[in-house]
Amino acid sequence: MLEQRIQQQFFESADLKYQAADLLARPIADAVQSIVGCITAGGKVLACGNGGSAGDAQHFAAELVGRFERERPGLAAIALSTDTSVLTAVGNDYGFARIFSKQVQALGQPGDVLLAISTSGNSANVLEAIQAAHDKEMTVVALTGRGGGKIKELLAETDVHICVPHDRTARIQEVHLLVLHCLCDAIDTQLLGEQDHA
Repeated sequence: MLEQRIQQQFFESADLKYQAADLLARPIADAVQSIVGCITAGGKVLACGNGGSAGDAQHFAAELVGRFERERPGLAAIALSTDTSVLTAVGNDYGFARIFSKQVQALGQPGDVLLAISTSGNSANVLEAIQAAHDKEMTVVALTGRGGGKIKELLAETDVHICVPHDRTARIQEVHLLVLHCLCDAIDTQLLGEQDHA
């Protein structure tokens, strides 16, 4: 019985990935163009999210600064969930909803990209970060699920929305991780050319 339940998780995850492939390929490609344009112009990616999404933001920044699968110079990316002194100072002085937006205001420049991750699309601090990014003339790449929530309403025409068509947090996060790996692979392909995987 337990093994069947475990197998079901695999099947549900795989099914969602197949369903999402057609739907998300275009917005992922658009996000790649935004990020590559930003980086080649000397800009940076600021990434934020809460909980598992904070982990995803950190994972993505690590892949850009370090490497994904190919050797290349490091690319400018910062996860906004990693500096405990900033997070606790801003959280204490201004409230939890401002922990990312204050960093976007301080670090963001016109032409930079904010990678905003929220499975529900309703995280207050991510919404604040998006607003701050718009004030800084940054492009937003939003990773959401559940129809996009409030984030969907906040995005500009020049932003990119990658919305996983599911309501369950675990499944959405699994696809978010695949999306981030697609972004990394495509960014490297755009910067370094095609690679033979034979």
